[in-house]
Amino acid sequence: MPWRGPQYAGEVPTLGWQVLGWMIDMLAAPDRAEYEPFTPTQEQADFILGFYELDPATGKRRYRRGLLSRPRGWGKSPLLAAISCAEALGPVVPDGWDADGEPVGMPWERVRTPLVQIAAVSEDQTKNTWTPLLEMLRLGPVMDAYPGLEPLDSFVNLPRGRMEQVTSSATSRKGNKGVFAVLDQTEEWTVSNGGRRLAQVLRSNATKIGGTTLESPNAFIPGMGSVAEESAAFAQAVVDGRTRGDGLLWDHREAPAETDLTDRESLVAGLRYAYGDSSDHPDGCVLHDPPCPPGWSPIDHIAASFWDTSNDPQVQRSDFLNQITHASDSWITQPEWAGVAAADKVVAEDEEIVLGFDGSRRRSHGVTDATALVGCRVRDGHLFLLGCWEQPDGLFGRDWQVPTVEVLAAVEEAFRRYRVVGMYADPAKWESHVATWEAKHGRRLKVKATMQHPIEWWMTGGRASLIVRALEKFRSSVVDGELTHDGSSVLTRHVLNSRRRESRSGIQIAKEHPESPRKIDAAVAAVLAWQCRVDALAKGLGKKKAARSGRVVVLR
Repeated sequence: MPWRGPQYAGEVPTLGWQVLGWMIDMLAAPDRAEYEPFTPTQEQADFILGFYELDPATGKRRYRRGLLSRPRGWGKSPLLAAISCAEALGPVVPDGWDADGEPVGMPWERVRTPLVQIAAVSEDQTKNTWTPLLEMLRLGPVMDAYPGLEPLDSFVNLPRGRMEQVTSSATSRKGNKGVFAVLDQTEEWTVSNGGRRLAQVLRSNATKIGGTTLESPNAFIPGMGSVAEESAAFAQAVVDGRTRGDGLLWDHREAPAETDLTDRESLVAGLRYAYGDSSDHPDGCVLHDPPCPPGWSPIDHIAASFWDTSNDPQVQRSDFLNQITHASDSWITQPEWAGVAAADKVVAEDEEIVLGFDGSRRRSHGVTDATALVGCRVRDGHLFLLGCWEQPDGLFGRDWQVPTVEVLAAVEEAFRRYRVVGMYADPAKWESHVATWEAKHGRRLKVKATMQHPIEWWMTGGRASLIVRALEKFRSSVVDGELTHDGSSVLTRHVLNSRRRESRSGIQIAKEHPESPRKIDAAVAAVLAWQCRVDALAKGLGKKKAARSGRVVVLR
């Protein structure tokens, strides 16, 4: 085998090694003047090894779904075509273990008649994968090895089964039991073009028979509600523990957030990272040691396109740096927020901090807003999430209520553990609790919202000008790099969910629409904490560094 793959050697059982061997033996590399065997790069091989990983306890495929997100020209289409061919004919179904304890695979036809589908929202999109697929079959040894194989222009007859393109409505696909489906360019699959429904049907059909699906988006634009965006939300929910679902192999890589489009060295470095093994840079790839040899993606040529004034910089970022940037009405962009992440910073116990709080209560309909508590170290403006209580997705969130006792305990723990010199809280629906905090802690606070109400800081009502100024201070501090944050996935998600909304007083923030399940409450709590820190600095606090160091304690 030409791949190193040390992370899989003897550690994780996978059918990937057999699948890779089958691809090399059976398939032709597409778009070649003469026959060459299809040989995945190291990076592509690593994905195959992961996609065909097995659960050691059950011996079954670990992933129901896969998502491979890379920039344009990376080589997704040939890889997807090769995987589709393997699913149609190769050893992709677990069949126990051999005498050495290694997993064994068998073709689908030994279990059921295979149907493999290449799906997109337009015929042109299906050709991305379909065209190289036909070349791989027609020019490869697979034609001799599988009598009865007929790669026709619009479909492929298998010795037993079929491969087909799918561009029709989702309803016409219902009941077609595909063992595998490619969902191509899902950043463009939306409700309006039927993509969301088509994705649901294809996944359901595969799930019924133990099959799999594989998405291949470029970077999506947040707020469009695309299939790729929904998959990203599911992946994040798994990471955050907001769902019991799993079974998704999420493989997205983008250029670093600090990639500077105006600096050639920085831009080339970002492109080399995004393109990985396919980069044609003479120094080889940046992913492996020793580096893989140069690939086919013209990095210098792509870099030059960024300075063509007729090209939209945001489209360039999405297409070639694979950066998930922002919706047109985003308040803070992903690169801006990622640029001030500092996960390695620690906040010691007994350090001087301020708190921001945004609460919620159960709603009679829709998804209940989240409740969030955010801390900010006064001396350097480092934000860290102390707690966020969110309604779980799906059935597990039915009849959910904010765990008030847990929230109150988290607030008290913050006051016990740190030197809290100020706290700003939006009291909406939490008026009695905010009043209790003021009575208990108000006298010790060095920063007070008002003398009468030291903690109460309304984010609604007749305080529009104050709210606008607080939001602008926060955003400018992000853009100018004056604050840092702990990299919390929850806080990041809430900040990036926030949308700009014009008011008579200036820019405010809101959810994309009032009933949206994409919450922003942790972002609001962060703004309150930052405003409290600004007021603390105005009083001369935060000039002395804490004497002790420790670790961030996140309360749940």
